[in-house]
Amino acid sequence: MEVKLSGRTALVCGASQGIGRAIAEQLALCGANVIAIARNEVLLNDLIAKLNNDGLQNHLSIVADFSEPENAFDIIKRNLQFLPGIDILINNTSGPPPGLAYISDISEYRRAFEMHLIFSQLLTQYVIPQMKEKNFGRIINIISIGARQPMENLGVSNTIRGAMMGWSKTLSRELAQYGITVNNILPGYTRTHRLESLIKNRAEKENKSVVEIENEIISTIPSRRLGRPNEIGYLAAFLASNFADYLNGVSIQVDGGFLSCI
Repeated sequence: MEVKLSGRTALVCGASQGIGRAIAEQLALCGANVIAIARNEVLLNDLIAKLNNDGLQNHLSIVADFSEPENAFDIIKRNLQFLPGIDILINNTSGPPPGLAYISDISEYRRAFEMHLIFSQLLTQYVIPQMKEKNFGRIINIISIGARQPMENLGVSNTIRGAMMGWSKTLSRELAQYGITVNNILPGYTRTHRLESLIKNRAEKENKSVVEIENEIISTIPSRRLGRPNEIGYLAAFLASNFADYLNGVSIQVDGGFLSCI
């Protein structure tokens, strides 16, 4: 089975590094045109320069800061107005800072809600008419295993991830009649800058070394290793393809068996 996305255009959020970058790379390898969005222009330019291009693909980068969703959305719209419609939307935003839920300031909840749910809603509303015209669309949300099993010291993240799950499940039922699927990927412990930051924070808090904390985390994963970003990219490419036409409203964890729930 070979995933082919030639002729498709994918809008990938948070594409400058980590999981977002891996997804952009894999979609491009499958033939898609990639529009990469993030706030780091240097990393975005590096990504675009390295994306697969068979001579028929057109890749583009857009610099936007998701912490101001309306402003970011306006920038994106201006850049997309003369381009072909979006076939694949990857909603992906870096997670909120660690902390306990009950002491997290209301501003942290509001910021997370705007960066994740509000920004995803703006983009989704923008691409739906284009997808309906083609009777084809893929909306793929990169969330977290914390949406299914809350993670320690990630109170705000657990909360907003759960909201994203409810939002996407609702959308999946509303949009299926138009040939549009809405699915979620729930990454587990994956070797990214985000995880490195969380490990460092925990190491400082517990007065341990980074290596000790990483080994403790790995010991809780049945596969006994951290995930790789490209493993998320493979699943995203499959969900974006015609092979996944009848997969809708699902949330798939990629966690090496970490989750203990069914």
